[in-house]
Amino acid sequence: MKAELMVHNANQIAKYFASFPHEEAVAGVADHIQKFWEPRMRKQLHEYLGQGGSGLHELVFEAAKALH
Repeated sequence: MKAELMVHNANQIAKYFASFPHEEAVAGVADHIQKFWEPRMRKQLHEYLGQGGSGLHELVFEAAKALH
């Protein structure tokens, strides 16, 4: 998947959960990524975050920490 599409998809999830209480939002993003993203997509996200994660919503950063 192109990085731009992955960022868009991850940010859409984060935007959905952004109105939830913070801890619940982080857990919701992490849960969605764990349940619905295939391993290659999760690996790509992890690698992208390792390169700085440009453009990703803050909830995605926090959720990714919970996944690893």
